[in-house]
Order: sequence, then C-alpha cells, then structure tokens
Amino acid sequence: MKASMSSRLRLVPGALALAMVSLAGSGSAFAADAAQSDAIRPFKVHVPQADLDDLRHRVQATRWPDKETVNDESQGVQLAKVKALVDYWGKSYDWRKVESRLNALPMFETTIDGEKIQFIHVKSGNPNALPLLITHGWPGSILEMTKLIGPLTNPTAFGGKAEDAFDVIIPSMPGYGFSERPTGTGWTPDHIGEAWDTLVKRLGYTHYVSAGGDWGSVVADAMGRQAPEGLLAIHVNMPATVPEDAAKAMAAGLPAPAGLSAEETAAYNKLSTFFSKNGAYGAMMTTRPQTVGYGLTDSPAGLAAWIYDKFNQWTFSGGDAEKSLTRDQMLDDISLYWLTNSAVSSARLYWENNTNNFNAKEQRTAEIKVPVAVTVFPGEIYQAPRSWTERAYPTLAYFNIVDKGGHFAQWEVPQLYAEEMRAAFKSVRTGAAQ
Repeated sequence: MKASMSSRLRLVPGALALAMVSLAGSGSAFAADAAQSDAIRPFKVHVPQADLDDLRHRVQATRWPDKETVNDESQGVQLAKVKALVDYWGKSYDWRKVESRLNALPMFETTIDGEKIQFIHVKSGNPNALPLLITHGWPGSILEMTKLIGPLTNPTAFGGKAEDAFDVIIPSMPGYGFSERPTGTGWTPDHIGEAWDTLVKRLGYTHYVSAGGDWGSVVADAMGRQAPEGLLAIHVNMPATVPEDAAKAMAAGLPAPAGLSAEETAAYNKLSTFFSKNGAYGAMMTTRPQTVGYGLTDSPAGLAAWIYDKFNQWTFSGGDAEKSLTRDQMLDDISLYWLTNSAVSSARLYWENNTNNFNAKEQRTAEIKVPVAVTVFPGEIYQAPRSWTERAYPTLAYFNIVDKGGHFAQWEVPQLYAEEMRAAFKSVRTGAAQ
C-alpha cells in the first residue's frame, strides 16, 4: 500500500461518502474502483496535536553548531538568524492559523496514475473566466499562491477588469505538501505535466493556461512541449534561456565569453556565482536525496536552516528574507514540509530530473509548441536577457521586466504577479471560456 498522509491529515466528515459513486449492474467492482480513482474528493487539513507537540519538543531540544567563523553568509546561513527563527517557531508560532486559512478555501484531492494529488480550486464568479493552473517549486508549496487567489479570481476588487478573471487551480506536486509521497520512480516534470492536464480536464475544462516558478517553470515548459489539446499558452518566471555555448563555458568555470551584451554578461556572471557559491544544495539533492534527507527529517532546526537559506538568497531582499516575507510566512512553509514529512520526497524531484533547469538545450525549449510568456523579476536567481529568451523560446509571445519581486514572486508580490498573468494571457482569452 502506498504511503499516505492519513496519519497526519483528516478529511472532512462524510468526505469519503461524498466522493463515492453509485454504480448499477453486476460485476461493477472494477468500475467502482476506477470511478473512485477519478473522483474529486473534498479535502481538509488537521494535523494531530501530538505532532505539533513533538515538533515543539524537538525544536526546544535542538543541539546547535558553533557560530560561523566569518562575518557574512559565505559559509551558509548565520547561526544568530537561524536561532531567532527557530526560537520563534518553538515559542510563538501557531500552525492552526495556517489550517484555518487553508480550510477556508475549496480544497480537493483526486488520484492520478495511482497517486493522491491535493489541490486548491477556486472558481471566479465570471462564467468566462480563463482557467489557470499554477505550479509551485522547491522549497515552496501551495502556500506561496494563496494571496494570488483574490486578485486572479476577483480582479475588479484588485485594480483589474471583469474580463481579466481566472479560475485558479493550485496543485501540490507529488511528494510535496498534502499530495501523496510516491513510492516508486518516474514522477519527472514531464509526468507531472501530463498529470496536470488530466487534472484540469477532470475538472471539466476544455481550455486553460499553465504557469509556475522554479520547478513550476520546468513543469510549464514540459507542458508546452507536450502541447496537450486545450493548453493555450504557458507563463514562466524562471525561464531556461542559457545558450549552449554559454552553458558549456559556465560549466567549465570560465569567464563570460567575448561578444556578450551587458545584459547577457550580467546574467552569465550571476548564474556562474550561483553554481560556484550557492548551488551545493541542488547537487546534494540531485545525487543523494536520501542521504541528505535523514538530517532534514529528524531535525526541525536542520530543515529550517536548509530552507531559510534559500529564502534569504532568492527573495528580492538583499539577503534578508524578512524584508520580503514575514517569519510566519516562512514558518508556514517550513512547517508544511516538516508536518507532511516531505523533505526527502520533495528532494527526489531533483534526482528524477538530473538536468540544468536554466539551459535551453537541456530543457528543450525549442520544442515548445504553444505561446510562451516570460516575466523577469529582479530578485530571481538570474535575470534572463530578452536576446537569450527570444532564442530559447521560438513561440515567445510576451516578455516583460518588472522592478519588484524575486524567485518567490507569487508570494512576495502577489498583486504584481496577478497583473502579469492578466497581461501575459490577454491574447489567448478569446474562445477560452469553459
């Protein structure tokens, strides 16, 4: 039997009964199983109090390492910062507030290719709303996306027009959050993309668009290559634009090649620094996700430091994540990874997809068949030059550079991100009503 979240999560009373279907006729056991598998079931979150008590006990019993021997973060996230975050986690943080916010949203689960997939599905009051599927990344989750829901589904309340409305679908990737942890291999970005198309059509939509950052961008690119019927366009905010010659030079540790523009040189240098100074986490999860997972699964402080380091590096904050996100927001996400025991299962996506996510050739962006939209945020891991983006994505239909937001743009600047969604997909709305 597949590992499930049943020990940590409880469905609303009667949810299983609501999900059951009545089938007439003899010999219907197989049909009943198939119908149950395809069913959309209501989903609620409730973490047992014992799990929260255990978390607090572990936090309070943390064995801390020595202080770093430098005055910056060149050795990693600094002890004083992690201690302050973890101390707040153990003494003041309240997970039940997250549960309350999530349970106020229409959440569901369904089974796709043998795995339970949890998702948020919020419909706009506009019958002509465009269905938008948004995929999170690592170390993110569906919690990144919740502040987007209002601006996307109810645009007139957030500076938009009625015709800007979206229906929003926000799934947890397999092995992340409240979705099931796979017990076998094969859940690559391509497989996730196929599953997302199944999900959207299971919800009854015939046309939709797909967007995402981090792994969500990789999944959106995969869907663009697959071009399933009804997928109108994709949007990515971590595009794979690095040309082959630049990627080879970068991998060899060489300086920026001659002939690059100022924007291309800046992008090259920023990515070179990322790979040489800040990319060890990815190498570890790509090659040894199980090994690194033991510490992350046993130590809340270890998990917090592992994720908090990325918040500091990847937000538009100058290295201080609390300028972009609150402690509670960060701990909401860190707690989700802890309480769902998904440190290892989420890391395995790196092992499944052992490619360079910034490299246009490795991500096969030239094979994308649908219109592509790209937004460049100033705090992203690198700022994709328009020249590289046009070369990488032959079907590029929208490109914009904004002045706020980072790698977690949906979380950091939800209003701006929603405005980008409206602009990026404006041209494909015609004929896209369900």
